This record gives sequence, structure tokens and C-alpha cells, in this order.
Amino acid sequence: MTTNPTPGGGSMTKRDLIDEVVKIYPRFSGRDAEVIVNAVFDSMTEALARGERIEIRGFGSFVVKHRQAREGRNPKTGAVVPVAAKRVPFFKVGKELKLRVDGKPVPESEREASQGA
Repeated sequence: MTTNPTPGGGSMTKRDLIDEVVKIYPRFSGRDAEVIVNAVFDSMTEALARGERIEIRGFGSFVVKHRQAREGRNPKTGAVVPVAAKRVPFFKVGKELKLRVDGKPVPESEREASQGA
């Protein structure tokens, strides 16, 4: 895994996630783990495309936000250009993840809440 706990450190890729699944669950082959990880991401992508909200307790939630049409500026010429309305994915971090990333202890009540659903 190429993750690094220091700020500005490494990054985790989909391949790293697949390798982590194989490490934690050795009964799965690399191919099986790849299918599982891809299925999770595909399901999430399809749900967001349908405008659904995804909530993963203790981690965070994904929602689709609607951006209004507006006028923007071409940074090179300064000319006003129309920017069409669009839908964009947005992630809101959960309390438990926020605490863990900050290196703070997670209260027992938060752990129980995230495991309950």
C-alpha cells in the first residue's frame, strides 16, 4: 500500500484497495477482489447517476448537488462565457472519519452508531 500518514504523503489507488481486500480476506483471489471492488464503485456510481444519496455510517455520505447555470469568464481573454447547469457529486465526511483522520479518539457512542446500520 502506498498510503502515508504524513500530510501531503502518498495516495491510495483502486489497485491498493484490491490488494488490501486480498490481504484481509486471503480466501479471495486477486481477480475476485477486483470484481468486488469494481462492483462497489459501479453500484455507487449508478446510484449517484440516478440522483440517489449514499450514506456509509462512520465514513460519510455522497450526494448529487445541482449547480445553476451562470456566466463565467474565460481566464485568458476575460470574455464572458455561459456555463450550463450541471449535477456534481459531493462528499460530506462523517464524524467518525473526521476524528480518525485528525488522530483523535472515537467515542464509543460513535463506534456503536456506525456499526448499528
